Amino acid sequence: MVEHFSDALDAVFQALADPTRRAMLAELARGERSVGELAAPFEISLAGASKHIKVLEAAGLIRRTVNGRTHLCALEPGPMHAGAEWLRHYEHFWNTRLDALEALLDAEDAPPRPRRPRAR
Repeated sequence: MVEHFSDALDAVFQALADPTRRAMLAELARGERSVGELAAPFEISLAGASKHIKVLEAAGLIRRTVNGRTHLCALEPGPMHAGAEWLRHYEHFWNTRLDALEALLDAEDAPPRPRRPRAR
């Protein structure tokens, strides 16, 4: 069964809720980036970018290494698995419900079946 009430799952969805953080993750999917490189496409300061990066780090979605004054970030996709599992559970739930609705609607649209006379 999927864990529905998990601090880790909450942190992942909170991190993914922001479009800037999702764009940063997409960039990190192509390889390591510095904080400056992650901030560049957005109209935010390095401090603002760092706040987004801290949310991603808290969710376990990225790893930051420090080399002198350079902070390099790398994607850690493992925690997204819990989110994907949670979504799969509800995908199955809704697919089952929609299949039942489709069958009901198909039955309503089907022409009536002729009745056979009873054998005596």
